[in-house]
Amino acid sequence: DGYSHLSAYERKRLKNITENAKFFAALKLHESAARLNQIATKRQSHVTKRRKPKKVEDETARRRSMRLLRVEPLDIPLLETPVRPGAEEYPQVPVGPLPMVPEDQAENSKWTEALLSTWMRISELKADDADWDTPDIKRYQESLSSMVLSEENVRKVVKARVCSMAIHPSESAILVAAGDKLGHVGLWNVSCRSEEGAHIFIPHSFQVNCMHFSPCNPAHLLSLSNDTLRCGDVTRAVFDEICRSEDNFSSFDFLEENASTAIVGQWDGDVAVVDRRTPGMSSELSADIGFRRTRTVHVHPVNKQYFLAAGSVDVCVFDVRYLKAKGNKPLSSLTGHTKSVASAYFSPVTGSRVVTVCADDKLRIFNSKNIQVLLIFKKQSNKIKTHENSQPKPGWAIWDPKQEHCFLVGSMAQPRQIQVFQDTGKLLHSFCNVDCLGSVCSINVVHPSQNILVGGNSSGRLHVF
Repeated sequence: DGYSHLSAYERKRLKNITENAKFFAALKLHESAARLNQIATKRQSHVTKRRKPKKVEDETARRRSMRLLRVEPLDIPLLETPVRPGAEEYPQVPVGPLPMVPEDQAENSKWTEALLSTWMRISELKADDADWDTPDIKRYQESLSSMVLSEENVRKVVKARVCSMAIHPSESAILVAAGDKLGHVGLWNVSCRSEEGAHIFIPHSFQVNCMHFSPCNPAHLLSLSNDTLRCGDVTRAVFDEICRSEDNFSSFDFLEENASTAIVGQWDGDVAVVDRRTPGMSSELSADIGFRRTRTVHVHPVNKQYFLAAGSVDVCVFDVRYLKAKGNKPLSSLTGHTKSVASAYFSPVTGSRVVTVCADDKLRIFNSKNIQVLLIFKKQSNKIKTHENSQPKPGWAIWDPKQEHCFLVGSMAQPRQIQVFQDTGKLLHSFCNVDCLGSVCSINVVHPSQNILVGGNSSGRLHVF
């Protein structure tokens, strides 16, 4: 009614709108909406605001581990934890002379006495003074090929890594001395062919860096550790103390044939002159040669006043007669090394060659002209890049004392081997034995007159070819 002017469709539409309005009004949705709005407003009023951070002085100290801070508790004292002795920790060796008594003396005294008696006997025998000629390369190679390694000539002589070795010059017996990183000196009579042929002595507290039998009296074995230079005298069965210092000795060599004086290198770079004839345990002179580190020193075989020093990247020749405490200048420098130099040695007869081992995997041979007069080295005449011949630490290249132009060096190539090179860079021979030699021999020594080679590895084992 009142909408007669509208069409039937429009009237139907208005009717539906009216009925829907009555239906929603019956649901009272506006009251529900108001109630929900009231609840939401009430909850929002109770929302807690974020607290402001306290000031630093009001904040309690953060708990931290006192053990990690290495702080002792206030009330309860820490219990002293006993130090567990490691495998490489041994009692300090006392100062002064030491009796030549091995650590296993109580069990095998008669065998020790036999070993020392052999050393004394072979030291009294004089080597044949007949002149001998340096063999040519062909005959030299043949002699190298005839040298073999057998199972009975492999022995663990010291307990830890071999750091130095020396071989007795006797031609009647093979006596080898080895020094390890624990300060032990092992003596092995290879000719004995029995288990009792080797004994260990403890003359040092630190690793034995260098060893030599005296060139004039092989009854004396001189050994150098970080803090002491000792002389093992088998005639008196005692290890005498020649020199003691806190300068960390690294190597030494004799300045005279009578072995009364020596040049000693130090790890801090200096060198010292030691005279065995003077009283006291101090050196005669400590000289700064400008090195950061001195690893090896070697005296010229002919002109004993000249010595070669090898350091970090430095290899230089000095005159011992002009050494002073400060301001020493080298007579000549052997340049070209880009990394650490492990060793440098003059050739054994004339000293006209120098071989160096560098951490850049190269062996360098330097030659000189009229070295007795000028001592000016040319640039390196040859660089030998040997496949996998980066030297172990320590690793030395040594000249064969019987051959002026050939030297030996341990190799990391497989199978493990000791290689012999000519100073031209030619590889002459490789000593190897798959069954008996399975490790790197970084320290080697060659007999001065016999075809005998000894290689030492990192476990204290010696191999005699």
